[in-house]
Amino acid sequence: MHSQRIARFVTVSLIALSAAQTAQAQESAPPPAQDDIIVTGTRAVGRTRLDSAAPVDVLSANSLQRQGTTELATALASVAPSIDFPRPSATDGTDAIRPATLRGLSPDQTLVLINGVRGHTAALLNTNGSVGRGAAAVDLNTIPTVALDRIEVLRDGASAQYGSDAIAGVVNLRLREASSGGGASVNYGFYNTHIDTARGSRSVNGEHAVTASAWQGLKLGEDGFLTISGEYMKREPTNRADYDPRVTPTRVTGRFGDPEVEQYTVFANAAVALTDTWQLYGWAGYQHRESSSAAFPRLATTAAANGVGTLYPNGFLPLINTRSKDINSALGLRGDLGEWKIDLNVSYGRNQIDFRTLNSANYSYGTASPRNFYDGRLTYQQFVAGADVLRKFDVFQSLNLAFGVEGRREWFSIGAGERASYDYFDPNNPSGTPGAQGFGGFAPRNVIDRSRRNISGYVDLEAQVTDAFLIGVAGRIEDYSDFGSTANGKVSARYDFTPWFALRGSVSTGFRAPALQQQYFTQVASVVVNGTPILTGTYPSTDPVARALGGLPLEPEKSTNFSAGTVIRAGGFELTVDGYYIKIRDQLGLSENISGAPGTTVGNLLAPYSVSAARFFINGLRSTTQGIDAVAHYRLNTATAGTFDFTLAGNVNKIKVERHITGVAGALIPPTALFARSRILTIEQGTPGEKLTGTVDWSLDKIGALARVTYYGNVNQPGTTPAADINTGRHAITDFELRYQAPKGAQIGIGVSNLFDVYPDRTIAANNSTGVVGFPYFSPFGFNGRYIYARVGLNW
Repeated sequence: MHSQRIARFVTVSLIALSAAQTAQAQESAPPPAQDDIIVTGTRAVGRTRLDSAAPVDVLSANSLQRQGTTELATALASVAPSIDFPRPSATDGTDAIRPATLRGLSPDQTLVLINGVRGHTAALLNTNGSVGRGAAAVDLNTIPTVALDRIEVLRDGASAQYGSDAIAGVVNLRLREASSGGGASVNYGFYNTHIDTARGSRSVNGEHAVTASAWQGLKLGEDGFLTISGEYMKREPTNRADYDPRVTPTRVTGRFGDPEVEQYTVFANAAVALTDTWQLYGWAGYQHRESSSAAFPRLATTAAANGVGTLYPNGFLPLINTRSKDINSALGLRGDLGEWKIDLNVSYGRNQIDFRTLNSANYSYGTASPRNFYDGRLTYQQFVAGADVLRKFDVFQSLNLAFGVEGRREWFSIGAGERASYDYFDPNNPSGTPGAQGFGGFAPRNVIDRSRRNISGYVDLEAQVTDAFLIGVAGRIEDYSDFGSTANGKVSARYDFTPWFALRGSVSTGFRAPALQQQYFTQVASVVVNGTPILTGTYPSTDPVARALGGLPLEPEKSTNFSAGTVIRAGGFELTVDGYYIKIRDQLGLSENISGAPGTTVGNLLAPYSVSAARFFINGLRSTTQGIDAVAHYRLNTATAGTFDFTLAGNVNKIKVERHITGVAGALIPPTALFARSRILTIEQGTPGEKLTGTVDWSLDKIGALARVTYYGNVNQPGTTPAADINTGRHAITDFELRYQAPKGAQIGIGVSNLFDVYPDRTIAANNSTGVVGFPYFSPFGFNGRYIYARVGLNW
């Protein structure tokens, strides 16, 4: 089946090629546009995306903004076929800080750069059953689209060039650089949708969202710039829960969908000349985001049975409130020293998340329970200092030499919440379930403050041996204070047989260091398994509890990447097709919730910790990922009808878990308990095996229109048995926008996202005993339905 999908995909691409060559048969490529010049995946100056040895997508700010969403990750997933951004719900903090994936791999296996400098991850560790479970990833939505000039996506392993995390590839966010001009806009939208769940239907006309953004360019000195950007966003929550069969008359008791969000973000990007050859540059950004998502509802009967019936005679719906404060900053000096180009920079990033549980209760407190709880905080900080040196030599056609060093320091800490959020009313005489219902707080025993340091060095050579032959070699050595050293290498090559046809490929090794969050995160929380909350403790792998169950010190993940592809250009047409094979060893995974009945060995181990189950991270998986990326683009300029941009882009992807450990010698648990069926299938089938996007963008003077259709293959949200699986089905999403856009002056756009109100396959009643999970939250296009929006603005 996989080979058939690949064949169909390649056939479509070749048909498009044939049509374009018939329309305009030219064997020489047009001069590259400035926007095509890349800085990701190559350190050679002036290299374009079509001349590189590895596939790089260049996504302009316009392509990100010509759609209904103002979220960067959602916009990026709409225009980049190899990137997916599911919208999990009822997964605690992951509802508010959602991870994106590249080529279906874990979110933390993609390196994110800001202006070429390593970005920092979120403090959050995704511990619940979402795509990316167990990952601590970069929150792309901390960067507003208004602050960006473009994004470069390197779809190739690049650990030898950039360091840890670049197993799937690299996303480089390029900030806007403007010394004059500016703009402001307001986006307003709402859902107009019909919701057809397993137990009933209803319509929604509302759930509004508004985003106001602005930017201004200012001149610094003779040729410097300061670009200031700001964005404010307020979004009402969405609810796509099914009707609850446990209440009479039946009604919707849950809230399942996007969280309520209010956030503001400011960014500044600047550079100023110090001398004729040296420049000072830097950027700084801050975001404050407050989100509110819902846990599973507690019915009136449940509240009464647990002693809080007088507080909530009609039951209650716990709300999980997160307040995220995020800092991005960097300062650098770059210039020429003779024939050498030097770049010295330091950067600091910080993410702090405070948790609150609202409209809830601690059952052990009975009627004395608070309704609102402060649960504690997570904080992650990163400091990076780097030096990069570059020189071009007149060897062969050209020889580009780059080398550098980088030092990094990371910190991760957990702060405790108030006692009622995690403890019994009387710890000396425990009764009832302790902690805030919905999201229990961090206890003093969870408090940690850990750090590590890392130093690395790299060499990157790229030689244009002849006019037709390009070869690159890179190597990197890194040393970590917690697990030791690692070395990685990469060889890439390209051969242009004619001006319109080239082959390219690479072989590399990669790695990902275990995150501090994965090494030290610890918490007790209610984890919902098949609709039943289970009090579960997450422990560091070296904690005595984890050790007894099979935990070991964490080691880095390791990968071997192979890629091969072709570049074809004919007049206004271009086609790239790149195949890849990625083998990952020692892959980290969060174990199953390991439990034991009272009186059993495991039960006796967990009893002193007041938990029913425990879990921990372990290097226990080996997987392979293979697939094809293809992008076809044709630009047609007409004398009277305007300009048409046609793009057909797709990804076919298959992931296979080749091996997973079933136990560790001396552990208290039996074999097969560490990774269950649902965990393996989440890795293999949790992202679409096929994604195909076709876009037509038309413009005539100041008016334009865009139509986009995106096809998603089936995704499986697996349960503990095949009968409990929830599949999204295969669906196509259609977006349409009309716009009026003057270079200076008014900007107007109206459009519809998901024009035909398409939903993933609904969750069947048998798999939704509470009525909460109306649709699979693994859905790569969400589950909110049709969204109507308008955008008005002004450029100057």
